[in-house]
Amino acid sequence: MRVLLVDDDKLVCSSLKIILSADHEIEVVGTGNSGLEAIEMYKSLRPDVLLMDIRMENMTGLEAGETILKEYEDAKILYLTTFLDDEYIIKALNIGAKGYMLKQNYECIIPAIKAVYMGQNVYGNEIIVKLPNLMGRSENFSNYESFGISEREYDIIKKIADGLSNKEISEELFLSEGTVRNNISSILDKLNLRDRTQIAVFYYKNL
Repeated sequence: MRVLLVDDDKLVCSSLKIILSADHEIEVVGTGNSGLEAIEMYKSLRPDVLLMDIRMENMTGLEAGETILKEYEDAKILYLTTFLDDEYIIKALNIGAKGYMLKQNYECIIPAIKAVYMGQNVYGNEIIVKLPNLMGRSENFSNYESFGISEREYDIIKKIADGLSNKEISEELFLSEGTVRNNISSILDKLNLRDRTQIAVFYYKNL
């Protein structure tokens, strides 16, 4: 898999590159040191996974990630940071990041990248224990966002669970059938599901 690394600490970036390159399944296709570089390099390299820090000069990793995900909804972004700030975690979830890990858990970085590449959402144990409290406190946080699902994807999931066809969903949500199909493909990928039936089951179990 092709991985792009972005961290404003050049030593950290170099160290991560060495660690990741030791795994034969990972190819580090580029390294950057700012949010602006992350956006430009993502556009030119289109990596399978973007591993990015949060606090960086001029533009944060969260701002860069939000910009990237607005243009590339299928972007797989994994945040690697030293900060356990509630607002950072909520923002990462809200924009649709695939994961949030702390740098000190270095032994989990490669497994996390591989899990994100396979379409899973990955959060360190320190983040997981915070989620119930964060979901209760944040007015802008919805349960579906903890799975990396956008508001539009949630609306489509709900319609699928209600038994609507793609044509019916497109009419109710004022979307083209092609857009509905593309969103369903994204949903299946994000949630690691096989078909519409599993989407409906997921809705009733989790949402």
